Amino acid sequence: MFKNLTKKERAWVLYDVGNSAFTMLACSLIPIFFKQLAIGDAPGQITSDKATAYYSIAIAVVTIAIALLGPVLGALADHKEKKKIFFTTAVALGVTGCILNGFATTWVVFIVVYILAKIFYQASLTFYDSMLNDVTTEDRMDQVSSYGYAWGYIGSCIPFLLALGAYLLGPDMLKVISNRLSMIIGFSVTGIWWMLVTLPLIRNYQQINYVEAEKGAVKKAFVKIGRTIKKIAVEDKKVLLFLIAFFLYIDGVGTIIDNCVNIGTDLGLNTVGQVIFLLATQVVAWIGSLVFARLSLKYRTVPLILVCIIGYFAVCMYALVLSNIWHFGILAFGVGCFQGSIQSLSRSYYSKIIPPENSGEYFGIYDIFAKGASFLGSAVIAGVKLAGGTINIAVASLAIFFALGFVFLKLSDKQPMKKGSTGKETK
Repeated sequence: MFKNLTKKERAWVLYDVGNSAFTMLACSLIPIFFKQLAIGDAPGQITSDKATAYYSIAIAVVTIAIALLGPVLGALADHKEKKKIFFTTAVALGVTGCILNGFATTWVVFIVVYILAKIFYQASLTFYDSMLNDVTTEDRMDQVSSYGYAWGYIGSCIPFLLALGAYLLGPDMLKVISNRLSMIIGFSVTGIWWMLVTLPLIRNYQQINYVEAEKGAVKKAFVKIGRTIKKIAVEDKKVLLFLIAFFLYIDGVGTIIDNCVNIGTDLGLNTVGQVIFLLATQVVAWIGSLVFARLSLKYRTVPLILVCIIGYFAVCMYALVLSNIWHFGILAFGVGCFQGSIQSLSRSYYSKIIPPENSGEYFGIYDIFAKGASFLGSAVIAGVKLAGGTINIAVASLAIFFALGFVFLKLSDKQPMKKGSTGKETK
């Protein structure tokens, strides 16, 4: 598949391969490492339910922080020759935080370092997503964006297998190495992989679409963001309705990704079995993303996103019957079928309907809706758990967000394209 990509497109796709390693670790072993440090009867340790709630709250803190910082950072990165600088800085700090996470000795230190690492990780994605207009053409956006997620799923398996091997050698399984060494290996391998695979993009990226830098850039960035938000709200109904739809349906996506291991753990399922199913899900997600990449050559983007929304709605409802490891495996398979596609197609579709020279700013706003949604989803999980409800009910309750997202995306699709975007979506 890489043969179909240009040098710049290939370098861009490779960053998905790099950062997905951190995503995979966050979806699987990081919650386990956290609970190993947090749960217990010793002073300073907490119960399993509180650990789940605090982990969800930590994710919510990340989403709020990046939602507030994203638009400003994105607007500043839109200035000439600035996007690569912002991107490289975010990656470097995120990788550093990832590696340091492995050396945490208490759950409080662990969660604080993780929050910082994930904030920089999320910031790098704001800049990365906005690079799509610079590395490819409009007619290839769906395909290239889908390839990013597809190869990210497969590429993330390489460092993850090493991290998983270190975990299996740890105290929970074979008891060959200590928990601390297991964590150090897992986080270090992930961080080093993340940085190495990012180097081609740092070397080859050139910012084509930009705005000229001005004095008082930070102050003017805030003013400009306010004007842009007002413009979207008043004049560009297509973008506004899409962002509302995205806010709603991505809620469930992000929440399920962030809490998948917590779901299995709270059901009392075997930890190794969960991780194996999640690893298999990466392969399913790889195939699913490639299938939707092929479909994007023939069909419009919006109907493909709607199919993904319906698939996730079914996954949420299926969560009501979860009770054993095989049910969890079916759930993971369903998530994998649509996980990469709904995100990649949303990213490429948004790139088509926004002004390319302001892509950083617009993707900063995009992240407000993305991270705000994740905040609500995590709050639902935490709220249901703290109230004594089951994880089954918490996940099933996310279905309402997919249903509403479906409606608003249909409304957005009916709106005309605003002049100044990259062009009209045709197939």
